[in-house]
Amino acid sequence: MLKPFTILALAFALALPLAAAGKAPHQPQRPVNLNTATVTELMQLPRIGQKTAERIVAFRKEHGGFQRPEELMNVKGIGEKAFARLKPFLAATSGPAAAIR
Repeated sequence: MLKPFTILALAFALALPLAAAGKAPHQPQRPVNLNTATVTELMQLPRIGQKTAERIVAFRKEHGGFQRPEELMNVKGIGEKAFARLKPFLAATSGPAAAIR
């Protein structure tokens, strides 16, 4: 008969891979355009929560959009490390929709 501690350790060891498998990092399916993305779309970026996404949209409205993805580092809470993590998922193309949002 197994001791209670052994049963608990075994249950934890079996459950750990299942928990990790269900916790995939945020990654958008396609590049996110900083000039047209909604708060919800921005939240698909790795480690971007609602508050940071709202700051990105506010910065975009105040400054008339992003000319280059690197300008994202001007948003509070996004430094060089965060930008390096986000860069593969970003685009900053301009268009008519950029002025609307």
